[in-house]
Amino acid sequence: MREDWRPRPLPEAPDGLILYDGVCVLCSAFVRFVVARDRGARWRFVPVQSPYGRALAARLGIDPEHPQTVAALRDGTAYFKLDAAAAVLRDWPAWAWTRFLTRLPRPLAEWLYDRIARNRYRLFGRTACTVPPPQLAGRVLTEAP
Repeated sequence: MREDWRPRPLPEAPDGLILYDGVCVLCSAFVRFVVARDRGARWRFVPVQSPYGRALAARLGIDPEHPQTVAALRDGTAYFKLDAAAAVLRDWPAWAWTRFLTRLPRPLAEWLYDRIARNRYRLFGRTACTVPPPQLAGRVLTEAP
């Protein structure tokens, strides 16, 4: 759908959302990684396969049938691909080094991200589980808040 995955303003969107592919094992691992470190519960998670996820994906230009990126909504801005990961991880001092990801030349960063994204099911698998684990109770949104 979209060609330009640079961060863009989206002031009307709720803050602190991560839109992710809910059947992707790698994406789900990223969600668990964030939950384990997000002591203040800043982030909430929206699987793209949910009704709210599909609507949000459409607003962001993400194909919900073949999601090509994760998205993070932070401070009125939508971040995609490696920018999304950096937007989430920058809060934690031990992960501040990931800011270098946003300094890579955009064509290189997107090429790297796309190689993993296109092969994620083959490399990491799929999951059909739609019931969030207890530590995610109340933080996984399937309907608009």
